Amino acid sequence: MDDTSSSRVVAREPCPDCGSKDNLARYEDGSGYCFTPGCGRFERGAGETTPRRQRDDSDVDWLEGEVRAITRRGLTEETCRKFDYRVAEHADQKVQVATYWRDGRRVFQKVRTADKRFWTKGDDKAALYGQHLWPANGRRLVITEGEIDAMTVAQAFGLSWPVVSVPGGAGNALAAVKRELRWIEGYDEVVVWFDADEPGRAAAEECARAIKPGKVKLAFAPDGYKDASDMLQAGDVKGICRVVYDARPWRPEGIVTLGEIRQRALEPVNIGDPWPWAGVTAATFGRRPGEVYALGAGTGVGKTDFFTQLIAHDVVTLGKTCGVLYLEQPVVETAKRVAGKLAGKRFHVPDGSWTQDELLAAFEKVEQTDRLHLFDAFGATSWDVIGPTIRYMVTGLGCEHVFLDHLTALAAAETDERKALEGIMAELAGIAQETGAKIHFVSHLATPEGKPHEEGGRVMIRHFKGSRAIGFWSHFMFGLERDQQADDPEDRALTTLRCLKDRYSGSATGKTWALRYDQSTGLLAEDATAMQPADKPRDRSHGDF
Repeated sequence: MDDTSSSRVVAREPCPDCGSKDNLARYEDGSGYCFTPGCGRFERGAGETTPRRQRDDSDVDWLEGEVRAITRRGLTEETCRKFDYRVAEHADQKVQVATYWRDGRRVFQKVRTADKRFWTKGDDKAALYGQHLWPANGRRLVITEGEIDAMTVAQAFGLSWPVVSVPGGAGNALAAVKRELRWIEGYDEVVVWFDADEPGRAAAEECARAIKPGKVKLAFAPDGYKDASDMLQAGDVKGICRVVYDARPWRPEGIVTLGEIRQRALEPVNIGDPWPWAGVTAATFGRRPGEVYALGAGTGVGKTDFFTQLIAHDVVTLGKTCGVLYLEQPVVETAKRVAGKLAGKRFHVPDGSWTQDELLAAFEKVEQTDRLHLFDAFGATSWDVIGPTIRYMVTGLGCEHVFLDHLTALAAAETDERKALEGIMAELAGIAQETGAKIHFVSHLATPEGKPHEEGGRVMIRHFKGSRAIGFWSHFMFGLERDQQADDPEDRALTTLRCLKDRYSGSATGKTWALRYDQSTGLLAEDATAMQPADKPRDRSHGDF
């Protein structure tokens, strides 16, 4: 608005001086002002006219140039005049100059050379390109990534629809939109049309999130075109209009309709990857992509051995590619233990029960699958190292199953162990959900009240270190219970596997399975005849969870 009048605009009229169609604003007091750059016609309320001095920033050496059609881009002289897009001479070469205006004065210029080099003059944070041409409210506004595209879209709509451009391209688009957000949101509908390349799409999403929900739509040039200018040069003016008309309402990523997931939702529901123990598979319905499995037990109860048998089963029996991160066990020992589960031999124990040939045969059987990837920790226990390693195992090596022993080591050196575990669990679950990997991890337990875990004390969710985060993010939680100090060797060899949490169906929660360890083979097998701790008198010395 002209600074000599504070009246409200009541109409837009042609300007008799510059010939613009509607750049002369008529105010309710009868005065008028033409917003065409370089014109500035002013009419007082009584109809008297007087030249209005164009306000300017005298500290900036603005380029003047002349208005002409940009034929190669398909832009007419009329379009260039409306947007004040000029051709000028600078350093003995022709340049194109896009001038930004605000409140009747030049505030910024972007200068473009024939070889696509740019430099600027003035304040690039002062306005959007073309913003001075349009009112502060209306039905539809189009925002583009560049000045040429803004003029292109406006020209396709007869220079009558509000179209503006951000000044700094995709990289600075969000900041520009936020600065002018109040003005932008004066429009009922805002179409963000940036380039169809990756930076353009990402910037469009960012800008859409900043604008009031329900107003914004996203538009991109169809396949074969990068932007609106490409379409105009191909003569597809109707296509430009169609892109704007067909712009899709923006919604945050992740929101879907039933129609969009219909095909996936109607697919048969199958049992997931089985466990080595049929009873556990039947109760849990197997293991599904994106799930996280927590295992807790006292020291020496057998959680690492439990994992190792599961790894051998997954690699050889199921043919699954597995990534193994045992942070406190050398990779050579891990490899021997996995091979031993296949051969029914304890290759890591020098008890004379196996031969070198048996070790070689079992080792080669695992090696030939090319499905086992071990992380040689070298003492690395930082999540900054382990997190990216897990992601690489899944995305780079194709690991469907990941085994981490143990989670607690990753937070041991942190000042706030609980807070650290909360962050680690959130990221671990995020990797599983994003990639579809099945992630298994071991957690150490806090010392319980009453019977120690090493003497068969019952495992509860609250015993897990970082239990709040583990309980929240894990799909299944299991505890291993075994009395290592039992007088009867049969009791010492009996482990109870207890399901503490089943997010999938809930039916496995509270179930227990008796797993008997065979000293000669090193294998755990279900023992349906063994009396479960649940069948015995309940030890309540530790209290309920």
